[in-house]
Amino acid sequence: MSDSKCDSQFYSVQVADSTFTVLKRYQQLKPIGSGAQGIVCAAFDTVLGINVAVKKLSRPFQNQTHAKRAYRELVLLKCVNHKNIISLLNVFTPQKSLEEFQDVYLVMELMDANLCQVIHMELDHERMSYLLYQMLCGIKHLHSAGIIHRDLKPSNIVVKSDCTLKILDFGLARTACTNFMMTPYVVTRYYRAPEVILGMGYKENVDIWSVGCIMGELVKGCVIFQGTDHTGDEVMESLETPENVFSALLFMVSWEKSCSSQARDLLSKMLVVDPDKRISVDEALRHPYITVWYDPAEAEAPPPQIYDAQLEEREHAIEEWKELIYKEVMDWEERSKNGVVKDQPSAQMQQ
Repeated sequence: MSDSKCDSQFYSVQVADSTFTVLKRYQQLKPIGSGAQGIVCAAFDTVLGINVAVKKLSRPFQNQTHAKRAYRELVLLKCVNHKNIISLLNVFTPQKSLEEFQDVYLVMELMDANLCQVIHMELDHERMSYLLYQMLCGIKHLHSAGIIHRDLKPSNIVVKSDCTLKILDFGLARTACTNFMMTPYVVTRYYRAPEVILGMGYKENVDIWSVGCIMGELVKGCVIFQGTDHTGDEVMESLETPENVFSALLFMVSWEKSCSSQARDLLSKMLVVDPDKRISVDEALRHPYITVWYDPAEAEAPPPQIYDAQLEEREHAIEEWKELIYKEVMDWEERSKNGVVKDQPSAQMQQ
């Protein structure tokens, strides 16, 4: 590590069992979450004067899978610009050269909570439909660029106290590919669509199944499909009788006061086992339970432009991934000035 670079711009602080070496502009670091990809801290940005989330990618070059995930997340976050997708505010590394490069820090908007904390609240239909609308707007924005999130779950969706919502965590997101066979255990099992369990080819509305699971969880207050290992034969039987899934759900969930007929209808269309019969994101946005919130500026925003046309086809050795990620970080630094990337709105401008 460069002593001059570190001494002049950076300082180190211990967070749990990890050392954060961050720009001095980020103060008052407090851990708020951790996962397979890294530790996240809340911090105060003394340049922008706002609270932010600082994510340290956990050993991004330990293997090819982690390296590709880190590269994919960084590229997609740099491309996407929508009010219902988390904004990337800064990217940096404390190391001075490619040879020394080992840490990547992503700075994003800080929200008040994730949906895991909202699950246990009793939401009225106004709030629930608004949350679902925002999820669908964010998903449509991703899908418009051929990006499938693949890992939608309550912990990857964050909200503020005013009920605004944003989708985050793009480590598993990928561009659509017609012949791709998805590994069954990529997505958290509680939210996996049947075609994922079977390892079949899939399309964008795999994310809609996940939204349906989240909606059911908001209604019920806990996970609706407990994760169990299903054999292919068992899933094939359910594919032949798709109504069984929703019938089982109706049995589990108490609908008397908690779910309107419109909400039941939307959920029944999202949790259709056959992906060809499942509702699309456009149809969901126009559903009576959702469409009251419809705003073309939000639901029909211009698609993000993915500048790496080979994003999914790339296969590299770890050192090559490392160089690609380093170039992305350096590109950000070159385009940055006073904490705001040129031609990219700040978090405050997006509110």
